[in-house]
Amino acid sequence: MMEAWIRGVSLCGPGLDGWAASRPVLAGEQTYLPRPVQLAAPAILPPNERRRTGAAVRLALHLAQAASEMAGIAPGDIPSVFATSNGDGVVMHAILETLAAGAPISPTQFHNSVHNAGAGYWSIATGSRQPTSCLSGHDATAAAALLKAVAAVEVEQQPVLLCVYEVPLAEPLASRRPMVGSFGAGLVLAPSAAEGSLGRLSVNYRPDAIAPDAGAPRAAAWRELAAGNPAARLLRLLESLAGGAADRFALSLLDGHVEITLHPC
Repeated sequence: MMEAWIRGVSLCGPGLDGWAASRPVLAGEQTYLPRPVQLAAPAILPPNERRRTGAAVRLALHLAQAASEMAGIAPGDIPSVFATSNGDGVVMHAILETLAAGAPISPTQFHNSVHNAGAGYWSIATGSRQPTSCLSGHDATAAAALLKAVAAVEVEQQPVLLCVYEVPLAEPLASRRPMVGSFGAGLVLAPSAAEGSLGRLSVNYRPDAIAPDAGAPRAAAWRELAAGNPAARLLRLLESLAGGAADRFALSLLDGHVEITLHPC
């Protein structure tokens, strides 16, 4: 069993605009009113890079900055794990259309299409020289990323930024890989408690398979989003953290699963 303390959290999704505004909604104290996610280009990027960012990168940087600031850590000062199952599907769609038309591919489109684009822009924005990992695991992306981040905290004994995010694809790709809205969550995980820590997280990998919906949120309001967006598999964790309730659940990870135990402070 590996452990880490949650020192910062960020959130962005349909009707979930930041942790402070979303906490009472996730805790069941306010009514959930879904609405589309709209994010401006990240102000922490230089103007040229800011103009080139797509929806996926904007979401990733928004989450990474908010979680870092909540933890009281300067953005870019700690190692990071960025995870997304699809990357920027809108950019990939544009590249495929360009190839089909026999036209040259824009260098900007190309560097935005790579899977580590979010982490790359984060390094540019913050001037970070810290190591970063970029993961993808289809519908199990959130579980794989959480396991990786907690393992890094356990081994290196230093804080790690986790950022899991997903945006819809463009048609016709969207028909083959449907996605419910844009969603992302960020966590700053640390090896020990500190003033303002939100909770203690324990994770363990088990090789036996479980049902894909085993880690579904308790509240029915979040289940469609959690089932239809890989990053939103973290909603059960966020829901329990917001409600201040100890919880134990599991997330499917390929042929096995990740057991998760949360003890909020």
